Amino acid sequence: MAQHGKEISAIILAAGVGRRLGAAADGRPKVLLEFGGRTLLERHLAALRSCGIEEVSITVGHGRDLIEAEVERLGWRDRVGLVHNPRYREGSLVSLWAQAARLRDGRPLLLMDGDVLYDPGMIARLVAAPGENVLLVDRGVEPGDEPVKICFRDGRIVDFRKRPVHAHDWHGESVGFFRFSAATAAALADRCEAHVEQGRADLEYEEAIRDLILAAPDRFGATDVTALPWIEIDFEADVARARTEILPLLERGA
Repeated sequence: MAQHGKEISAIILAAGVGRRLGAAADGRPKVLLEFGGRTLLERHLAALRSCGIEEVSITVGHGRDLIEAEVERLGWRDRVGLVHNPRYREGSLVSLWAQAARLRDGRPLLLMDGDVLYDPGMIARLVAAPGENVLLVDRGVEPGDEPVKICFRDGRIVDFRKRPVHAHDWHGESVGFFRFSAATAAALADRCEAHVEQGRADLEYEEAIRDLILAAPDRFGATDVTALPWIEIDFEADVARARTEILPLLERGA
């Protein structure tokens, strides 16, 4: 793990409105939701710091002033850069494209969804995992089309989508955390830019990652984190479940 931590930076996507959360968001960005008295952002930064990663870039949009205030409160002002995405009401691909400069700066990086409550051990596993590019996979997939599936055939990733189209032996759910080499990060910026220029700004960022996986599957691998508790927070029911089911597991393991 140590060999990666000092050179890796991190991108956190936190620009969205979170309109599906309803009253649970109270107008705040999802990354500022509190669990156990700590915001998701505070938890992200602590998990990254524990792995030696202290250079973070956050894509902001909705409620950016609130996120800036939280960064200040946490004492991370000198280590966290905020990249504003004025088109944050479009697909999340645009929020990743806003990070083009970071993606192309010649260093490996972690990419993280901001709306996840999780065991911080996931970050340690992601940093330490072998291979050029790594996705985190949970074999316990929630039913329906909402989860993004990582699909495997003969040990290789063959699809990466909410609704896969390629035949596969099994699939798990993507946590929404990734580690990319410098070359792959730059290629990801290129794919995002191409989609936006071709009028596909409504896409989710996973489509750009999927493009790269399908073009060179041998350059991507996955680390199984099925045993670790986590939840993506999209709906009001997710907030309740995070507090009643996931948070107690995290506090028990702390």
